[in-house]
Amino acid sequence: MIESLQQFTSSFPPALQWLAVMLVAAIPFIESYFGAALGVVIGINPVIAIFAAVVGNVASMLLLVNGAHFVRRKVAKEKEAPSLKYARLRAAFEKYGIAGVSLLGQTILPSQITSAALVSFGAAKDKVIFWQIISIMLWGTAFGLLAYLGVDLVLGS
Repeated sequence: MIESLQQFTSSFPPALQWLAVMLVAAIPFIESYFGAALGVVIGINPVIAIFAAVVGNVASMLLLVNGAHFVRRKVAKEKEAPSLKYARLRAAFEKYGIAGVSLLGQTILPSQITSAALVSFGAAKDKVIFWQIISIMLWGTAFGLLAYLGVDLVLGS
């Protein structure tokens, strides 16, 4: 899959490869961190790669947060057995709050899913968005810099 994403991104004209990074970073599980690293690996300026990856990840996260907020307001929540990851995320939310889950939640689930889940738990949408943007920026910057420094992030350099 990583090779396919690299081919997709590098198939864009050099002046538009930032757009490809933005699109790739909007994909759950790719996120800003692998999107930024991918951009650096294919030769995009690290600042541009990180920025494009963060913007792409934030855009998709905002769509899902606002969608989850809308659904939560409009539809009565049915009680059903949560998945193990959902239960772990809920327990983390109760223990660490919005900031903790936003900053560390990407180690469990993609930011898009984590942010939608937080809103479904009743967390304030604006706080979720704020902390998710900080998290996306931090993860994207960290992985972009690691890729720039030559650390192999399983992207094949």
